[in-house]
Amino acid sequence: MAYSEGRTVHDADAHIMETPNWLQEHADPAVRDRIKPLRYPGGNELRQTGDPAEQQRDLEAAFERLRRHHSSEEYRANEAAEIMSRKNFAATGSFMAEDRGRALDLLGFSSQLVFNTFHNRRLRDWEHSGDLELAVGAARAHNRGMVEFCSADPRLLPALYVPLADLERAPVFAEEALSMGAAALLVASGCPPGHSPSHVALDRVWAIAQEAGIPVVFHVGGTGDLIDTNYFHNGLPVPPDFHGGEENFRSVDYMGIPVPPAQTLATMIFDGVMERFPRLRIGVIEQGAIWVPSWTRQMEAAFEAFARHEERLRALSMRPTEYVVRQVRFTPYPTEDVGWIIAQSGPDVCMFSSDYPHVEGGRKPLERFEASLGDAPEDVRRRFYCDNFLDLMGTATSALAA
Repeated sequence: MAYSEGRTVHDADAHIMETPNWLQEHADPAVRDRIKPLRYPGGNELRQTGDPAEQQRDLEAAFERLRRHHSSEEYRANEAAEIMSRKNFAATGSFMAEDRGRALDLLGFSSQLVFNTFHNRRLRDWEHSGDLELAVGAARAHNRGMVEFCSADPRLLPALYVPLADLERAPVFAEEALSMGAAALLVASGCPPGHSPSHVALDRVWAIAQEAGIPVVFHVGGTGDLIDTNYFHNGLPVPPDFHGGEENFRSVDYMGIPVPPAQTLATMIFDGVMERFPRLRIGVIEQGAIWVPSWTRQMEAAFEAFARHEERLRALSMRPTEYVVRQVRFTPYPTEDVGWIIAQSGPDVCMFSSDYPHVEGGRKPLERFEASLGDAPEDVRRRFYCDNFLDLMGTATSALAA
């Protein structure tokens, strides 16, 4: 029995778990030596301390044990029953691509939009470093790795990263990502270095996505520090995050998650990007949606206050909220009241996501979403679990929707 049965469910947020040298292994020689291996601070057997050479040996041994365990009869005997309880590197298909299709079968999902786990912040920081060659080289390595992993099953849809730092090269890199097999173009949620995400020179990027019929997507983790780090200097012990360590999201920085996508999207709407590209779809992934009703009302208030003085606002043919409903889709967290969000913002903006195989997604996302949907009609449920995702993904899911 699959975790999800009885309806078509598309998963708008899923991940691979990258191994230590994953990015290096897919990088061109010119940048390979400049990319440091991943480190895994936290409360598990991948925790790293001591000499770097010893760390590397320990990691290689740990992953070899994991591979053997994932291939064992003992592991697979309980796989179906534990498909939602095994998390991170312990989960089926988390880092072994050949197992991910089996995970999808056990989950009962028709597709997954797949993101990296550990590299959004790194890709963003390289993009802001001023070293464009490293930024592009790392993004290219990331995209190769994502395509390779997702090639194991046609239901896996890779999100490929496009640096927006260089106005001339961004469209070229978007074309390259498209030619590699991108199902979505992943860009940082925050502002690129040196210019706005609404800069007219980036219209070529949005045009490429629109004409290809694939979305541009934002994902949590790619915006630098969410809040001023001094908020954490409170004289109190640092609470653990979901992973048992101190390096991820906690309640205080969770509150800053909506700020970058809210500002970026509002800027793009006010500066006419959605007006110029009416078929462009944008996905806001793993950044919640409970903020969307108040944010759209704030944009409406800004529109009313400034339209008389700003030609760019008078040039818009629709209200800000109408662009959102037409073109932007969000993934609520399972702890958010998706029924209330839909009641406030309409049935077209929210999509289901599991965050598989991450701890943050929880063991019962379907059950939580179902509870908050309450007595919503089947049409609303179908949009949440299926139709809104298909609308976002366009041609990337045309074969799956057939």
